[in-house]
Amino acid sequence: MMIFPRKNVPRWLIFLIDLIIVVFSVLLAYLLRFNFSIPDVELKPLPLILAYMLVIRGLSFLIARTSAGIIRYTSTEDALRVVATLISGSMVFAVTNLVTYYFIGKFFFIPFSIIIIDLLVSSFAMICFRLVVKVAYIEFQYPERSKVNVVIYGAGEAGLTAKRVLERDMETKYKVVAFLDDNSSKIGKKAEGIDIYSPEKLSRIVESNSVKRVILAITSFDPDRKQTLVEECLNWGIRVMTVPPMIRWLNGELNFHQIKDIRIEDLLERAEIHLDIEKISQYLAGKVILITGAAGSIGSEIVRQVALYSPKLLILVDQAETPLHDLELECNESYPGVPIRFFLANICNENRMRRIFSGLKPGIVFHAAAYKHVPVQEQNPEEAILTNVLGTRTLADLAMEFNVEKFIMISTDKAVNPTSVMGASKRIAEIYAQSSNQLKKTKFITTRFGNVLGSSGSVIPLFHSQIEKGGPVTITDPNVTRFFMTIPEACELVLEAGALGEGGEIFIFDMGKPVRILDLAEKMIRLSGLKVGKDIQIHYTGLRPGEKLYEELLNIQENTLPTHHPLIMVAKVRQYDLDIITRQISDLIDLAPHAPDMDIVKKMKEIVPEYISQNSVFEQLDANAHSA
Repeated sequence: MMIFPRKNVPRWLIFLIDLIIVVFSVLLAYLLRFNFSIPDVELKPLPLILAYMLVIRGLSFLIARTSAGIIRYTSTEDALRVVATLISGSMVFAVTNLVTYYFIGKFFFIPFSIIIIDLLVSSFAMICFRLVVKVAYIEFQYPERSKVNVVIYGAGEAGLTAKRVLERDMETKYKVVAFLDDNSSKIGKKAEGIDIYSPEKLSRIVESNSVKRVILAITSFDPDRKQTLVEECLNWGIRVMTVPPMIRWLNGELNFHQIKDIRIEDLLERAEIHLDIEKISQYLAGKVILITGAAGSIGSEIVRQVALYSPKLLILVDQAETPLHDLELECNESYPGVPIRFFLANICNENRMRRIFSGLKPGIVFHAAAYKHVPVQEQNPEEAILTNVLGTRTLADLAMEFNVEKFIMISTDKAVNPTSVMGASKRIAEIYAQSSNQLKKTKFITTRFGNVLGSSGSVIPLFHSQIEKGGPVTITDPNVTRFFMTIPEACELVLEAGALGEGGEIFIFDMGKPVRILDLAEKMIRLSGLKVGKDIQIHYTGLRPGEKLYEELLNIQENTLPTHHPLIMVAKVRQYDLDIITRQISDLIDLAPHAPDMDIVKKMKEIVPEYISQNSVFEQLDANAHSA
């Protein structure tokens, strides 16, 4: 049975208790002032003084609405409002004394010492009353639930704020048992009554306090250390949560619901990328910039980052209506000072794109529009050619016709020794863009990277969905590996590569270490507080058509040249004769709408000899070529 009712305490009752506290404070002030022996001369006017002080205090409480707050949710702001209200009332008493002294009869109606003592006693009593109710509610409202012991990593502002937020949350009843901090000057001290320890003490704290949660409330965390810490916590069966950066707090205040379980994306992040801001700004600031595929996961992040460099105009093109509308709403709210035009358009529609180029004259083009799902494109080679190849050719030709300064194409690591229609179509698009640079009209720059976390084509959203549904989590093969990079990381490097490029380069990004998809799935399950094989099963489905077991390792020294940026390299690739490749690509585009899929792919393999199909019906073309 609950000791405290869920219904809020009536305001009139709180108001009445506050007035009782006022009476108590006045009487105690007199007792303290006169050493608990009030002279008769002071007792005689006391009823009148008490009545006057009650009236003034009561009016000030009504005006300031000190009884309007919900007592069990009392915060620092509520306490400050109470004190401010009491101070204002005491100022009225002081003014009353001045009036009685200078205009009535050379006497102080209320001794100033009484005013001061009353202010201190009433402030202390009213705040204590609210805190006692709050603490009692916390302790008794949910007696059937045990407290969850928590350790907060970070004893700075974010960590202390997280502690206060947890204490305010009535339903969860978290109890912070320790802070961890890397700052040696804080270790061994206390923060709001909680001991601060070195991170090396975590295992001992966990064992002695039965810790169930660790909350990361630190702004900069070395990725490797974060990985190690989280792995240790998972081994102990502890869930890890994170506090978002202060810039993402709602109206400058942290909300309990913003403290969330750590995501796999957080663990795959790498050290902060250092960009040449000045050089990027030189080629973006004051320019008219066109971004295709602007509503996609990569395109929309490029929009967000480019908008920070004060472009003259952003031209955002996408054929997906709802995502484009969502992007427009976001941009109107986040970048009100940046001129932006939104176009619902297909990049394969030359007339539509020509009107955009001729009317707005872009100086920089970021080409992110593409079909990218390997199994889907394996079954629809015609669409892969029309969008990935024809769309790129259309934009490249228009860029040269309308004197675009730089054309930055977003490609993929699947274009390296392609095994799928998608990868081969992107390689052909790369070849055309790279070869077009020979005309010296526009600087064509290509950027290649692997899987980006959280994109619509990433495996991570799929795993999240499968885990939420209770499984099973499906993996194509237990040995399949992939490179991963966060979307912001990838787009930052795209901007940097655009600044570096002088035309004709294919830039590749250091994707870090390959990640085994099975390990990724198992860690995601454990991060959800579940057990692999018990709560969530893992099923293997076999490699899909066109899918590789291992992605190509792009950053081996013999295939690349370094740049001044440690995470960006230039790929050593074959140069093509522009006339020959233009004719071959034209033949492929003309063939696509009419010919069978097998003929389309055969033509693609002629253009890209290193294209060898895997797990696909098109493998017979490779077998025929070898037998011939």
